[in-house]
Amino acid sequence: MLMPAALPLSALENAAEFLPRHIGIDAADEAHMLSVIGEASRRALIDSIVPRSIARSRAMDLPAPATEAAALAELKALAAKNQVLKSFIGQGYYGTHTPGVILRNILENPAWYTAYTPYQAEISQGRMEALVNFQTMVCDLTAMPIANASMLDEATAAAEAMTLAKRSVKSKSHRFVVAGDAHPQTIEVIQTRAAPLGIEVVLANSAEEWNALLAGDYFAVLAQYPATSGRIDDLRADVEQAHARQAAFIVAADLLALTLITPPGEWGADIVVGTTQRFGMPMGAGGPHAAYMACRDEYKRSLPGRLVGVSVDVHGKPAYRLALQTREQHIRREKATSNICTAQVLPAVIASMYAVYHGPQGLTRIAQRVAAYTAILAQGLKALGAPVREQATFDTLSLHTQDATQAIAARAVSLGANLRVYFGEYLCISLDETTTRADVELLWKVFAKDGQALPSFADFEKGVAPLIPAALCRTSGFLAHPVFNTHHSETGMLRYIRQLSDKDLALDRSMIPLGSCTMKLNATSEMIPITWPEFAQVHPFAPADQLEGYRLLDEQLRAWLCQATGYAGISLQPNAGSQGEYAGLLAIKAYHAAQGQGHRNICLIPSSAHGTNPASAQMAGLQVVVTKCDENGNVDLADLKAHCEKHSENLACVMITYPSTHGVFETQVKELCQLVHQHGGRVYVDGANMNALVGVAAPGEFGGDVSHLNLHKTFCIPHGGGGPGVGPVCVVEDLVPYLPGLPGQDSQPQAPASGKVGPVSAAPLGNAAVLPISWMYIRMMGAEGLQAATETAILSANYISARLKDHYPTLYASANGHVAHECILDLRGLKETSGVMAEDVAKRLIDYGFHAPTLSFPVPNTLMVEPTESETLFELDRFIDAMIAIREEIRQIEGGALPQDDNPLKNAPHTAESLLAGEWSRPYTRETAAYPVAALRQAKYWSPVGRVDNVYGDRNLFCSCVPVSELA
Repeated sequence: MLMPAALPLSALENAAEFLPRHIGIDAADEAHMLSVIGEASRRALIDSIVPRSIARSRAMDLPAPATEAAALAELKALAAKNQVLKSFIGQGYYGTHTPGVILRNILENPAWYTAYTPYQAEISQGRMEALVNFQTMVCDLTAMPIANASMLDEATAAAEAMTLAKRSVKSKSHRFVVAGDAHPQTIEVIQTRAAPLGIEVVLANSAEEWNALLAGDYFAVLAQYPATSGRIDDLRADVEQAHARQAAFIVAADLLALTLITPPGEWGADIVVGTTQRFGMPMGAGGPHAAYMACRDEYKRSLPGRLVGVSVDVHGKPAYRLALQTREQHIRREKATSNICTAQVLPAVIASMYAVYHGPQGLTRIAQRVAAYTAILAQGLKALGAPVREQATFDTLSLHTQDATQAIAARAVSLGANLRVYFGEYLCISLDETTTRADVELLWKVFAKDGQALPSFADFEKGVAPLIPAALCRTSGFLAHPVFNTHHSETGMLRYIRQLSDKDLALDRSMIPLGSCTMKLNATSEMIPITWPEFAQVHPFAPADQLEGYRLLDEQLRAWLCQATGYAGISLQPNAGSQGEYAGLLAIKAYHAAQGQGHRNICLIPSSAHGTNPASAQMAGLQVVVTKCDENGNVDLADLKAHCEKHSENLACVMITYPSTHGVFETQVKELCQLVHQHGGRVYVDGANMNALVGVAAPGEFGGDVSHLNLHKTFCIPHGGGGPGVGPVCVVEDLVPYLPGLPGQDSQPQAPASGKVGPVSAAPLGNAAVLPISWMYIRMMGAEGLQAATETAILSANYISARLKDHYPTLYASANGHVAHECILDLRGLKETSGVMAEDVAKRLIDYGFHAPTLSFPVPNTLMVEPTESETLFELDRFIDAMIAIREEIRQIEGGALPQDDNPLKNAPHTAESLLAGEWSRPYTRETAAYPVAALRQAKYWSPVGRVDNVYGDRNLFCSCVPVSELA
């Protein structure tokens, strides 16, 4: 018997490395790809692409890479430093039970979390149905006619509601009245958002102030329902008063409470916002959670964020698609109503499935139990002599504990519970669906004096009436659609979830070659920690000493990201790239103001920039001036210089994307940064394309002052079908003092100190629960691994460009013909020769089992392809072969063998139903339609619908569940 050869110990230890699991290209693949490109080595390729003037001066100082098992053990030890106490804090965050069938089959299922934003409707029907369920759920519970497909969090939803009201009402006032008993973090984010827009936020901290302000001048008011202290007010007369002043009435409402109390839509509210967190999403130290926004019908064309609508496909069948709003900031740019480019799709899907699983009766039972336990808790506390305030309430009691407040709160902590200190002399106690009899008895124990007998649950066995007055009890039904009344067994729910996921294309099926979006591996080891209780079950406003694990996670991740970017300071608070942009621009504005240069308000933005850039600048109160790009897609430096000179006195900043939106490393970026600095401006480097920079070049080194990162692109947080995201804002040393402040740290809202930037999202760490994903990625890759990932992404993009050059020319490239980590395939000439548009190629790719590349951005009628470092050579070649096969089909059209108006591209995607129809009159075979390459016979993705009619959908905006009669 042959004995195995002895190997060095280092080789055996390296067998457990994560790097070859994340990067899909091995040494033999790399050699082949380099030979196709025409370069001798990967080093030579990178040196020929990345300008030497910006190459990193020093390597990243990161810990040596850990194995998957070692990294998980290290992170587990970090998580253990968090203390998971029973939370009664409330303030918008509650304990909830995620049904196991939803936890395992959605939150932990790559078919759901690795999907991209549903811009390609035909391969996104499953998650869009779930989002239409979400919209219907919100409309029904709020009694409003239309709702969007989720917002980033409740606080930013409230801020967006403020600006929606401002542009929708007839009142010309600039005053916004906010009830002082709204959640503190909501008030603080509203104040941040209002300041650069010249909106005056006025707080009403008493009933007298509220009544006086409502009798005055304002364009909108916002009230919390129930209030943060738990009180439920009858707001009907207040709504009438606001409407008499041509102002809007905004309500921040708790959806679980709305199963029992009169919904805002029934008493005249104009806009309703809130969070769906308690519908199955763990608290996660603040996120991710899907907020919601609903509004009156006449506001719908101004509604920010994403809206899933119902249209028809080419066969006349109902089909879901994103409505016009979604494309708004790319179309309208600085005139956009919002800079939102993402949603919270995965948490929104979970919330909607929670409602599907429980149904209207189940939700009502959960709410009734919470309300009953609250009433029982109140009775017992009163029996103990505790100072419970008399108020109508659903789930929260307020106690005027005066000088004893801190002592009682400390006693609760010693017994394993967190209460909420409110305005120094009150305690609030919020119950939720996880509250047990033992929890109520524990709370009685907290307030019992020495020797005092505790109440007994037996005293309340016959029930206690909820503390909701009859006049405010809900009488209307909700969630009547069959989808909410069908899937209540786990078997039924499991099959419904599977049925929807089968309709979609995600990374678990094939590569998603979207340019500018970096759809790379989201490794299982990175995903495992997000559901650990130590991360998932903690409240964002728990005492700081209970969040030590999160503090260390934040500290380490920020330090590592500083190494990756070359910046001095980072905040992880922004919940999306667009929010990171906004925070970065606010930092620049605050810096200028602190230097006595507050008049600097001009933001120069090249015409090629992402649509979020000008939208964010407008929201930050900056004036956007567009500069030119040359014929190669580069920033026109001469035109930029002319604008810098013209606006020198008022220049605030320049926003660029690097590498460029066109997929090229521009050679004069250092000169650009120096030019802007000479005129007193700061340079914002959009970090969307950071996947081409990590380890190779650092924006903070080559002249950038601010960048945001997309952790859901470069640093492996999955896109989740269109969210969650994390958009950290990174700054140089002198801008560190102007990073966003922390929300909700005190029991009452705090206006930011003079010159400081307030919070931009509701929780101190934003979407904290997904930060362990990026921590794991960096910890397992190390500095050399991260650089290898960048270089392999660039290698793969150049391989695709080289192999396709005879079929689809690459539109922009550097002087030597190379591209960055993505390439733009130029299809513009095909319209003249064949009538084929880029969209036709995108739809035909579905028949081959691929998600389309980025369609017609940044140049109309092109496809932008980004393969990432995670795809194997086999998968890259499979995509390339599909593109070549489609080009051959186009040549048949060009040669006259196929008509321009009836061919496999114009009719794509082909559904199984259309191919099985009795008659087939196409000038090509059914086999050509279904199996254009032989491998599809073994594994075939079938589009559930034909091509969706976008124009019909925009003209007939319909955003709720489709009636069963239409689906029959």
